[in-house]
Amino acid sequence: TEFTGMDLMLNRRGLVGAGAGLAAGSALTSAMHDWLHTDPTLKADAPRLDDPLHADPAGFDRYEAAPIGSQEIEELERSVEVFRAWDASRGGGLQRKAVVGQLNEVGGMLAYRHPDHLQRRLWGVAANLAVLAGWMSHDVGLEPTAQKYFVIAAHAAREGGDRPRAGEALSRAARQMVHLGKPDDALDLMKLATSGSGEQTLPRTQAMLHTIEAWAQASMGKGQAMRRTLGRAEDLFVSDKGDVPPPSWMQMFDEADLHGMQALAYRTLADHEPSAAHVAQRHAKEAIALRAKGRDRSTIFDYISLASACFIADDPEQADRYARLALVSMGSNSSHRTWDRLREMYRLTAQYAGYPKIEDLREEIKHALPKAAGRPGGGKWARA
Repeated sequence: TEFTGMDLMLNRRGLVGAGAGLAAGSALTSAMHDWLHTDPTLKADAPRLDDPLHADPAGFDRYEAAPIGSQEIEELERSVEVFRAWDASRGGGLQRKAVVGQLNEVGGMLAYRHPDHLQRRLWGVAANLAVLAGWMSHDVGLEPTAQKYFVIAAHAAREGGDRPRAGEALSRAARQMVHLGKPDDALDLMKLATSGSGEQTLPRTQAMLHTIEAWAQASMGKGQAMRRTLGRAEDLFVSDKGDVPPPSWMQMFDEADLHGMQALAYRTLADHEPSAAHVAQRHAKEAIALRAKGRDRSTIFDYISLASACFIADDPEQADRYARLALVSMGSNSSHRTWDRLREMYRLTAQYAGYPKIEDLREEIKHALPKAAGRPGGGKWARA
């Protein structure tokens, strides 16, 4: 509650300080492993992790804890769905503070000890909001802040007795690491996410975890390992009979997402094995065909993966077509991750700079990127 209070009060860059950095995946894993693998006791026994959640309470208004009922919790659960749908459509930039504010309120509610069945649901709301706050923070480039929210989410899910949710929260931190060019750290986190999820994890959830592991392996150029991991993901996905309804936080991972992650993994591997670009194209086209309405940001990623794979496969005509579809879709999106991948696609256009059509595309990409983000040829971003 104190951390979210600081996030709401301070400007974005001031929250964690200019010198703050990400905790290494191995550091998070060693700190959380034993704790995550034990049963929750619904008390504050979480590891400190260098006090990532510590804030001086002086100057903060204390929340007046009071009981709430199942109807209020249902309303909170519905609000999570609204925020999640907005994030999938527009990116995290516009609603981040609203999610943080809602999480701050829920943190205050948890100060009152409710009956166990309500307390567990409230912890679940806190976990869902913290994942969204982390994902939205990652989406706008607030990386240390994002990582802290993912840790908060894992804590909340474990306290609520939902170990699969805790594992999914840690998998978000792993995806963040791959995006930032730290696949070793991502694999450390994925080991904890997979082992800490417990035996109740549904096959589709396990499939999602495997796709993230595969992306990290692709970033390291480990093509054989990536293919084996994606094969396990496909087997797990089709083995899920759907007889157990998926939790709300897994409803976004459907067949389109499976193909989208496969496209991303193969496109990433294509930096090391150019022949992988053809497989990336196939999966990206499948993902685009299957995308549900409202998944605008994911569709943009699919187009960028497809266009990038076409450039690597020496097909600038098709690459230009899909790159322009991505640009047309980007108007109302506030995702820095989208811009990062667009910059990487810009890098791939350089070898075709003599083509008039590609020259026009390069100018359009420059125009689409935020001016404050710098020119497309500079800076650091993941090969995604």
